Amino acid sequence: MILVGTICAVLWVIGWAMSAPKRQRWGMIAVVFVGVILAHLILPDGHPLRSNTGGSWELWAIIAAFASIIWIYRQGLRKLKTRAAPAVSGADAAMSAAELDRYARHIVMPEIGGAGQMRLRGAKVLVIGAGGLGAPALQYLAAAGIGTIGVVDDDTVAPSNLHRQVIHRDMDIGRAKVTSAARAIGDLNPYVAVNSYNHRLTDTRAEELVGQYDIVLDGTDNFETRYVVNAACVARAKPLVSGALSQWEGQVALFDPARSGPCYQCVFPNAPKPELAPSCAQAGVFAALPGIIGSLMAAEALKYILNAGTSLRGQMAIYNVLDAQNRMIKTKPRVDCPICGSNSSDGLS
Repeated sequence: MILVGTICAVLWVIGWAMSAPKRQRWGMIAVVFVGVILAHLILPDGHPLRSNTGGSWELWAIIAAFASIIWIYRQGLRKLKTRAAPAVSGADAAMSAAELDRYARHIVMPEIGGAGQMRLRGAKVLVIGAGGLGAPALQYLAAAGIGTIGVVDDDTVAPSNLHRQVIHRDMDIGRAKVTSAARAIGDLNPYVAVNSYNHRLTDTRAEELVGQYDIVLDGTDNFETRYVVNAACVARAKPLVSGALSQWEGQVALFDPARSGPCYQCVFPNAPKPELAPSCAQAGVFAALPGIIGSLMAAEALKYILNAGTSLRGQMAIYNVLDAQNRMIKTKPRVDCPICGSNSSDGLS
C-alpha cells in the first residue's frame, strides 16, 4: 500500500513540475493501478511484488471502483454545468453547483435542460390563496426552482385547515397564512425569493400586482375574488391558471385570452347561487383532492413557462377522485364577454 501510494505521489509531483495537465497525471496514476491489479492476477502467490502491494488484487479493484465512481460523478456534474451555461448572460447569473445538483433531474430532461431551468429561475409566479389549492401549488413551484413567488392571502391558519393545506403546520395555527407559507418555501428551497401580501385582493390593487408577475395561479374559494383576478389578468395580458374543488371533485383550466383562449368570465359569466356552489366549510373536501388539483395547477404554470407540451388553454380538466374519473371539457371565448371582448360565440362546449 505504502509503495503504491509513494509511486502515485511521485508521479503526481513530477507531472506538476513538468506542468502536465491534470488529465495526464490522473492517467499515469490509473496506469499504476491497472499494473498493480494485473501483477496480482499474473504473478504467483507469495511473490515479493504482490506481498509489497497489499497481497490481494481485490483491494485495489475496490479502490479503483470508488475512484471511477467519483470520476463519473464529476464528469456528469461538469456536463450539467455545460448544459446550463448557454442560457446564462454573465458569471453572476450562473447556477451554483448546489443548484445544479438540486435541479439535476430537471436538467437531464430534453424538454427542460439547463436553458429551461434558467427560465424557471428567472420566472415570477403569483399565487392567489395559500389554502388547499395554493399549498401544494406553492410547494411544487418552489421545489421546481421558480425564482420569485408572490403569495396573496388575508387569512390565518386554523386547525380545520391542516387536513388538506399541507404547507402549514400545527405550530402555525393563528399565524398569517402568507407568513407560514413563506417560511415553508424558505425551508424547502432557499434559492426562491418570496413576496408576501397579507391582504385581500381588491380591484384597486389587483391589476398593479398582477402586472409584476409572468403568470397567475388562482386558488381562492369565492367567485368575487376570481372575477377580480380574471379582470386584472386580462387587463395585463397575463395567463391565469384557475382551480376549484368541492368534496370529491376538482377542476383546473388555463385562461389566456391574449393568446386566443377564453378568460374565466367567458366560461363562468355569472356566479352561481350560493346553494349550488357551497364552500369547503359548508360541503367539506376530501383531504388529498387539493393536492391533486393544486399540483396540476403548478404543472400548468411550469409547462407554460417552459413552453413544453400541451397546455389546458381552451380546455378544462375535471377529476372526480371518488369515482377515479377524469373528463376534459373544451372552452371557447365569448363574443359578448364584458372582460375580454373575444370574437367567438360559445363559452363552454
